[in-house]
Amino acid sequence: MQINKYERGLKDKVALVTGAATRNGQAICERLAEEGAIVIVADIVTSSYELELMKDSNIITRHFVVDVTDIAAVDLMIQEIVSAFGRIDILVHNIGIYEEEPFELLTFQQWNQMLHITLNSLFICTQAVLPIMKKNSFGRIITMSSDTVWLGTPYLTHYVTAKMGVIGFTRSLAGEVGRYGVTINTITMGLTATQRQDKQTPLSSSLLEHIIPNQAVIRSDEPEDIANVVAFLALPASGIISGQTINVDGGVARH
Repeated sequence: MQINKYERGLKDKVALVTGAATRNGQAICERLAEEGAIVIVADIVTSSYELELMKDSNIITRHFVVDVTDIAAVDLMIQEIVSAFGRIDILVHNIGIYEEEPFELLTFQQWNQMLHITLNSLFICTQAVLPIMKKNSFGRIITMSSDTVWLGTPYLTHYVTAKMGVIGFTRSLAGEVGRYGVTINTITMGLTATQRQDKQTPLSSSLLEHIIPNQAVIRSDEPEDIANVVAFLALPASGIISGQTINVDGGVARH
């Protein structure tokens, strides 16, 4: 008997994926859909990829162009999702920006923007979905950090600080929400195949040369590597796992 690939462990679960216009976000949406989830995507932009999916497949059920650092905009989005589907079971918070800058050249504006986008968006989105998850006695929140927090990667002081904040947020909140059937875990990603280096700092000019040879698995992370771990953490069967940091970086941060 042929098994429908959409009849899997997340059948009829409603998953909200923020930062979905990135390649990591796209892979996460596809992987959750393969497990049967109803996938809602949100990003500050609409990618051509998302438009193609909405036209040619059932992967994306609803799309929101939203600034997830805007409380009112996020609240409105959540209201519309609940009105349409009655629930939100999974939040994959895939928001973040990457920027290299030597610390002495780092401006307060750059510092503040990094913390604002990374941490304020996490606070706003999580606080918006949590009452719905608690009411339904089920929730999976998956956040994104970086293995740079273990490596102390230079030229990324503001980025590393923000990503370490994601881990602290995740660990603390897990202790509050577990009794309601809600788990929260974070993924520390390594150098993904889609990582962008926008500025020519010493790190970006030799990133592949210096990092990948030190990994246990000698290749860069692919978006699908991240998506597979997200799907696992989203499953009902992963309900005993919470407050954890899962390293997905090819074994470069072996600690």
